[in-house]
Amino acid sequence: MTTTPGRPKPRTRLIATDLDGTLLCAGGTVSARTAAALAAAEAAGIQVVFVTGRPPRWMQQVSSHVGGHGVAICSNGGAIVDVRRGELLETFPLTAENALAVITALRAKLPGTAFAFEYPGGFAREPGYEVRMWGSDESHPVGPAEELLSPGGEVRDLFKLLAKHPDLDPDKLLGEARKAAGHLAEITRSSPIPLLEISAPGVTKASTLAHWCAGHDIDSSEVVAFGDMPNDLEMLAWAGRAYAVANAHPEVLAAVATHTVSNEQDGVATVLETLLGSTGDAPA
Repeated sequence: MTTTPGRPKPRTRLIATDLDGTLLCAGGTVSARTAAALAAAEAAGIQVVFVTGRPPRWMQQVSSHVGGHGVAICSNGGAIVDVRRGELLETFPLTAENALAVITALRAKLPGTAFAFEYPGGFAREPGYEVRMWGSDESHPVGPAEELLSPGGEVRDLFKLLAKHPDLDPDKLLGEARKAAGHLAEITRSSPIPLLEISAPGVTKASTLAHWCAGHDIDSSEVVAFGDMPNDLEMLAWAGRAYAVANAHPEVLAAVATHTVSNEQDGVATVLETLLGSTGDAPA
């Protein structure tokens, strides 16, 4: 962002931060320093909005750190959630028709890919999709994608389609998937394993953050954003100021001019402390 000579820089009105790998330490925890920085930002009148690939069902771990508004943007923009109340405020779903078209294209291009589904009712998966994350012991529907997404199936209003491959390099998987189905949906990744995250066309962290900001009369120039993985790129490009943490994916480090220290070193808190201790601007 450039500033016209003689004009003050826009004040900061909203902090948009990714969670895993950016704000959170290993194990998904919020350090005491980071918690204090988030609280100080809110006390100064700056909204803090978590913008994450996590589904709504994985937000309770950070619910005590959500600001006064109580809201987070989940599933890479697929849902706006009141975390404290456990209530969906808005969703931007992928239709069953689009999801099945993506699945067909990826099966043809990338044999061995298995699929799973995040939706308001919870989580569902194909039998070949192994679950190793939080909630893997919870009961959930298992069956072929065509059955789960059928008019009589369990999956409705799909936040995010997940596609896992057994052995491809994660970045190669993303590139091949975009060639095969990028015209049908938004395809990205945030995991160290070969796992794709797929949203409705045009739905990204940036699109839903822009929607939220428009409803609160906040301009992109008044937003400071933080991220670490390819699913953060659109948001980092949209925000007036953007920071990549030092441990970010090489593509993110290359795309974002300003870096902070790693998540384990409280990179977000480091910037917030400087921002709050200055006249309203973090260092460029």
